[in-house]
Amino acid sequence: MDKLDFNAEQYRRASGHQKEWGKEIIGQLPLSGYERIIDLGCGAGMLTAELAARVPAGFVLGIDSSDGMIEAAAKLASDNLSFSRMDINDMDFVEAFDVAFSNATLHWIKDHRRMLEAVMRSLRPCGWARFNFAAAGTGKPFDEAVGQVMKRPLFAAAFNDFQWPWYMPAGEEYDELVRSAGFREAKVWSENKDRWFDNSDVMIRWVDQPCLIPFLAVLPPADRQRFREEVVEEITRRTVGADGRCFVPFRRINLLARK
Repeated sequence: MDKLDFNAEQYRRASGHQKEWGKEIIGQLPLSGYERIIDLGCGAGMLTAELAARVPAGFVLGIDSSDGMIEAAAKLASDNLSFSRMDINDMDFVEAFDVAFSNATLHWIKDHRRMLEAVMRSLRPCGWARFNFAAAGTGKPFDEAVGQVMKRPLFAAAFNDFQWPWYMPAGEEYDELVRSAGFREAKVWSENKDRWFDNSDVMIRWVDQPCLIPFLAVLPPADRQRFREEVVEEITRRTVGADGRCFVPFRRINLLARK
């Protein structure tokens, strides 16, 4: 598979709901203004910049594996805000941060046991983690639509060894995993953020960025547009209501844990 990358501007236009969730979480963080924070999967950096504004005497580092996202985020860098292109799986910080934050990203990480161990190492004593990411059931109409199109004769061979790109656990499963990671305190809870997109065009922006990216990456360039069109047709048929709005379930896992 080609290296996954994302169009930061297209993602910005398609991710309003994720930013709303992130702003709500940031507003609830009990920050003194002096913390050192790492934002895991910072994307184009808008929420990372909000974190930096909350800790004027501290420091925030945003990391993301996407060249396009980090290129966009770097424009927001300041004296207490920096960005680095880094895969979360590769981070090796040791007692460098007071807070590990992540919003709408960690479902892209398949091995959460390894990730949680790395987060634990990165935190100072009594440091804490606050995560929000996709849970089981999120985007079910997309999963059904793309799964059907993947099986069609033109595309099936390209997906012979394809691995599903996301880890979206149920709350009970993730609670058990977190409790084995060694945090002194940990709370896991589920949240329903189901959404009606205003129309199919708005929903399709979400389909294009980021949902389709890992699927298009395995296809020959000549087949990508047709694959996209067929997925869009299938998901629209599954989600559009009589009023033209499109319903997609969004379920969230929340974590608040202290080292």
